[in-house]
Amino acid sequence: MTHRFTHALSGLLFSLILAVPAFAQAAETEPLSIETDDGVQEFSVEIADEPEEISFGLMERESLGENAGMLFDFGNPREPAMWMKNTLIPLDMLFITSDGTIQMIARNTVPGSLRTISPGMPVKAVLEINGGRAAELGIEPGDKIEHRIFQNADG
Repeated sequence: MTHRFTHALSGLLFSLILAVPAFAQAAETEPLSIETDDGVQEFSVEIADEPEEISFGLMERESLGENAGMLFDFGNPREPAMWMKNTLIPLDMLFITSDGTIQMIARNTVPGSLRTISPGMPVKAVLEINGGRAAELGIEPGDKIEHRIFQNADG
C-alpha cells in the first residue's frame, strides 16, 4: 500500500469511528434486582435517561448478555411508544411504574418491527432484556424492580 492510500484509509476509519454515537456503544452498567415468586433475579443494566439514549436504545446490538439489559428512565411518568426499528435481537420489554412495579411485559418483540408497543398508561421506566428471558426466570406483571431510579434500592 502506498503511504497516501494508507493515510486516506486511516482517515476514513477514524471518521467512521467518530460517526458511531457514544450511546450506540455499551455504557457503564448498574445492578438491578427483580423480586419474583421464584426468588430474586439479578441483572446488570445500562441506563438510558437522555433523549438520544432513549431514542437509540439497543438498536444495532448483535447480542445482549444473559443477565444484561437496558433501563429506560423517563424521569416523570409518561406513556411510551416503543418499537424495534433497527433492533437486531428479540427483546422482552418490562413496563414499570414509579414504585418499581412491573405493569406489563411485551414478550419476544420482533426484531426490526415498526409496530408500536405501549402499556396504554404512563410508566416511569422500561427495562429491555433478552427475548424469552422474563418467562425463563418467572418474571410476571406485579413483580417488583429494585433500582435507584425507583428510590427503593441500597446504594
